[in-house]
Amino acid sequence: MTTIRQETFWDRDQSLRLVDTPIARSSDPESSHRAAAELTASGRRGQQIAQTIAAVRAFPGKTSQELSDKTGICRFVLARRLPEAVTAGAIAKGQQRPCSVTGKLALTWWPVDPGMKVAA
Repeated sequence: MTTIRQETFWDRDQSLRLVDTPIARSSDPESSHRAAAELTASGRRGQQIAQTIAAVRAFPGKTSQELSDKTGICRFVLARRLPEAVTAGAIAKGQQRPCSVTGKLALTWWPVDPGMKVAA
């Protein structure tokens, strides 16, 4: 496992903080909505997004399971925060390929240079 530090880009590019997509579905129970609100209000959601972006920058082209194995970040946290990091404009989805850990077909994730526009 490799330790990665939260990168300073988070403080330089304020637009990366503007991820306020809902994290609980409208059909989810009230407890899910409360947990989502607490996760966002506490700052943990932002920290998880920052850690996810740092992981992809440290290990470009990896699957979520490969990123988890290399960084120690829970794969389920990564799976939730990777799409939000795409919304933030910091990473992009890559091609699917067999994961070196699971052998299953999985998306790869790539960093985006600051200021670069990515087609959704």
